[in-house]
Amino acid sequence: MFLDKMSSQQRVILAVSLAFLFYVLYVYFFVPKQVAQNQNITTTSEFAANQAPQEAGEVSAKSAPAGGVVSSDEIIAKIEADDFEIHIDKLGRISKYYLNGENFKNENGERIQLLDQSYALLPLEIRFSDTKLNNEAFITSYTADKSSITLQGEPQTLSLKQELDGVSVEKQITFTQKQGYSVQVSLSTPKGYFISTGFRPNQLADGYAFHGAIVKKSDGSLEKIDDGSLKQQENFNGTLFVAASDRYYTTLLASVEQNGLDVSIVPGKDKDPNIFIKGQESLKLQGYIGPKSRANIRSVDENFDDVIEYGFFTWISKPVFSFLYFIHSNVGNWGWSIVIMTLLIRLVLYPLTYKGMVSMNRLKELMPKVKELQEKYKSDKQKLNMHVMELYKKHGANPMGGCLPILVQIPIFFAIYRVLVNTIELKNSEWIFWVQDLAVRDPYFILPVAMGLTMFLQQRITPTNFTDPMQEKIMKFLPLIFTIFFLWFPAGLTLYWFVNNLFSMAQQMYVNRLFARKKAEREKAHQ
Repeated sequence: MFLDKMSSQQRVILAVSLAFLFYVLYVYFFVPKQVAQNQNITTTSEFAANQAPQEAGEVSAKSAPAGGVVSSDEIIAKIEADDFEIHIDKLGRISKYYLNGENFKNENGERIQLLDQSYALLPLEIRFSDTKLNNEAFITSYTADKSSITLQGEPQTLSLKQELDGVSVEKQITFTQKQGYSVQVSLSTPKGYFISTGFRPNQLADGYAFHGAIVKKSDGSLEKIDDGSLKQQENFNGTLFVAASDRYYTTLLASVEQNGLDVSIVPGKDKDPNIFIKGQESLKLQGYIGPKSRANIRSVDENFDDVIEYGFFTWISKPVFSFLYFIHSNVGNWGWSIVIMTLLIRLVLYPLTYKGMVSMNRLKELMPKVKELQEKYKSDKQKLNMHVMELYKKHGANPMGGCLPILVQIPIFFAIYRVLVNTIELKNSEWIFWVQDLAVRDPYFILPVAMGLTMFLQQRITPTNFTDPMQEKIMKFLPLIFTIFFLWFPAGLTLYWFVNNLFSMAQQMYVNRLFARKKAEREKAHQ
């Protein structure tokens, strides 16, 4: 085999190079990319002219209705709670959504606004399949049974009505002090229509995390449609929930009935997914708008936490987050929770990493004999490899032993990476006096520099069996390269890698002393 023909140092170089290449490619494709905010915004008349699901005919008109549309700036109801504020416009949509609280303020100290009336698609908007009726719906105001609601205990219901030619539309929206709500849509006469979750919250869309539409299908599996990737309409039957999400926030609608929802995802501006739920004469939905925090989402429905998405490594990331969440529930600080989690993971991996370090020390001890074989069989590579492998086997040295721990830690590292960059709980969470937000980079670059320094020191005390000076020089540059990458990573992730390096150093020092003691004992025995 190809690996059998390689020398031990070539195997090490190959393994590290593959790991490093994987790392560089991942960073290249997932470093933050500036996404234009409000990229799916148009005027309301332009919105009325957009295409929509085709299954039951066109839902919206192909031209803006004559005489204009109802101004989306006109608010007919306001709902206020401790954690949020909602505005309902004259088209019966959730046109503004503010988050209250210290953890949900922007860099200017202003509260975060998840939705804006200028969005091309807003939650609870209805589009009719009949073109004429749809045009009328966009120029006819809803009326509300109350202009304001203050939530201080029991849920309260807002009744919205719209009188159209031949049909009356009623929305009964029940709000609670949590971010969840329920809505029941009733039509006096059966008409084909669709209702939308609205476009995703446009607070934070970057290359760190997924942003787009998430569909939880009838079999419990998830279908993800990234912004900019939808080429044609996609339909789903029996859907359990559908959500539009960015990195930290979501707007979601779920089925109350057991048969689920029929959902159509339609390409919008720039091929972004626009979500539509097929309506019924009487439609009941459970909704959620707000942060994708585990506690908030599960307080509405435990099944909704699937909207917290970790990508390819979800199968590892979910248990990792549950573990981190458990630690935090007992510690109370996310930074120290990351430290404790890192140490516990390293303890679990200790037997594997210990074997790898022992193997590297044995290889180092055998290097003089390997050099003798290289000199003896320098003209016969096949015999050289055969005798080197026999030497390793005789002394219980595994040339790949030092690489295996690195390869095993790669998926664990990326799983933790996905957790730490997608976890809104880390937002505005401090660890130590200079790290006030674990979700963004260290403002003074102390952690990245410390991480690079520990990586360098670990490299110095780790036995190597390089015979090529150039290869050794290249490896020495890795701490510097990794430090540069980590300068812009979230402080929580850099903290994990720094603590991981400290543990590795301590373990390597222990193994080195163990080998030094055994070597001294052997030398003493031979005297």
